[in-house]
Amino acid sequence: MDPRCPSLDAMADEIRACRLCRDAPRYGAPLPHEPRPVFQVSNAARLCIAGQAPGVRVHASGRPFTDPSGVRLRQWLGIGEEIFYDPTKVAIVSMGFCFPGLNAKGGDLPPRRECAQTWRERLFARLPNLELILLVGQYAQAWHLDRTVAARGLTETVAGWRNVYCSGERPRFMPMPHPSWRNNAWLKRNPWFEFELLPTLRADVARSVGQK
Repeated sequence: MDPRCPSLDAMADEIRACRLCRDAPRYGAPLPHEPRPVFQVSNAARLCIAGQAPGVRVHASGRPFTDPSGVRLRQWLGIGEEIFYDPTKVAIVSMGFCFPGLNAKGGDLPPRRECAQTWRERLFARLPNLELILLVGQYAQAWHLDRTVAARGLTETVAGWRNVYCSGERPRFMPMPHPSWRNNAWLKRNPWFEFELLPTLRADVARSVGQK
């Protein structure tokens, strides 16, 4: 790494102070509230959760996945809060660091595009030890995977998880649905996710965080 480039800690401070989508938005209206970037990083982390964007509860707490989605996600991964919130073990880098606001139906808006364009490549360049990146939702899948793979849609992308996970690339990628309660119907329609994907995921997570 170029020694003139900021360290991970310096970049984290820059991200926490970011007001781009509020003060100088590139796409659409400004962020409708004060920014509060939420993420978790350490250059020692071997596992990364690449999610969508904080929801309203996470915006209030300032801590990633402090909501029912986080409870389900930790169940999927087979780890507790003591590991999940240890930045030396788990990095949490969503596509958007700030809560994007709500749409007319009360759902979360998409992640702000400014965020990933400004920070994502630079931040991942400072996470050299990542072995496994969980691509939670279609936005993360579209960013990290080949366009032809992500363009198939979330269900087909996740159903083809073996092709992505076993591709031989490093770090490994695992495409996943979002753990939101809004995806309960999807989970019922796709029981293979629980019985086929999750056992492989839990075993790899255990290795990545040093449980095995």
